Amino acid sequence: MPVVTNLALDPRQPGYQVVEVDRGRFASLPAVALVPLGISRGAVVDAPTFGVLQQLADIEAAYRAAVRAQTRRPHARAELRRRLMKKQHPGAAVDAALERLAAQDLLDDRRFAEHFVATRAQQGRGAVRLLQDLRRQGVDQRIAEAAVAASLAAEGIDEVAVLRQVAERRARQLGALPPTAKRRRLLAYLARRGYRGAETRKVVEELLYLTG
Repeated sequence: MPVVTNLALDPRQPGYQVVEVDRGRFASLPAVALVPLGISRGAVVDAPTFGVLQQLADIEAAYRAAVRAQTRRPHARAELRRRLMKKQHPGAAVDAALERLAAQDLLDDRRFAEHFVATRAQQGRGAVRLLQDLRRQGVDQRIAEAAVAASLAAEGIDEVAVLRQVAERRARQLGALPPTAKRRRLLAYLARRGYRGAETRKVVEELLYLTG
């Protein structure tokens, strides 16, 4: 059976201990998680205890990968879970790691959604597109809808004004196309950006009228 050949504080990470098994580094794990196992240097590790050690190591690996991903850019919980699973982290370890992140206030779909909306709305995306993007990333429908409404209001974004700016810019890019073709392409472009309905058609008709 495996033997714990060293157990020492991790100088690079406070609150962690480096576990060495059979003279090879096994993992750096939270000291508090090791206490219930009662292991010490020189201890022979039975199969159940070694299984728990492996689970702790899997959770730690998933957790650290999640922190790195969150540091690069914010993620929704479901999106982050898909990312970690794609990297072959065990599902149970991923779920435990995400729970730890949430408990540390490092993972919050509501905060993520509000940040996402605030940045994308300034880029000219409409409410429909923003909702679609959030749902694709696994954000709950109610959270997504609330984030879109709250963020647009908080940022003082006039969606009709943004719609007009986006439409005007695209209309200039379409140049001197015949009115029918220009209308069709402009409406299709705006739909992809999340602008649909009567207000969008009204803006397009006004632009076509003004540009002849």
